Amino acid sequence: MSKAIYPGSFDPVTVGHLHIAERACRLFDQVIIAVADQNYKNSLFDLEERKAFIADAVAHLPNCSIDVYSALTVDFAKKHGANAIIRGLRAISDYEYEMQIATINKYLDDSIETVFLLSGPEYSFISSSMIKQVGRTGAKITGLVTPMVEEAIKNRLFGTSESSF
Repeated sequence: MSKAIYPGSFDPVTVGHLHIAERACRLFDQVIIAVADQNYKNSLFDLEERKAFIADAVAHLPNCSIDVYSALTVDFAKKHGANAIIRGLRAISDYEYEMQIATINKYLDDSIETVFLLSGPEYSFISSSMIKQVGRTGAKITGLVTPMVEEAIKNRLFGTSESSF
């Protein structure tokens, strides 16, 4: 059985993340979305909220599960018997950073491969950071995140589900 992990902070999960997860689920028998509990970025949502958003987004993927990790990514992969780490690339600017991560992971455990999946062009501009930045202005994010995430952003930032989104 082929098994991969798809790690990230997912704060919040976007349709770009979902696109990568769907494609990974076609390539592997099992995909574990590994949510980092130590998010070094400015988090908008806590761990439980992020897990709930992901569960909602991937409910249609029977070979996808969600888990939390705080160890090194390769250690999490090894613990779960995964032979691959999925990483999404949106643009060439992502490549240098992702290559460094893949190289250190390979150094730490050469039995685990990193698989890069290129984002579709319609998702190449979407990032969690961008969603939070645009969301803070009240601008439209419909279609960039799931309806559940959009509602949560409105509630978190404006205290209501009513805004100019």
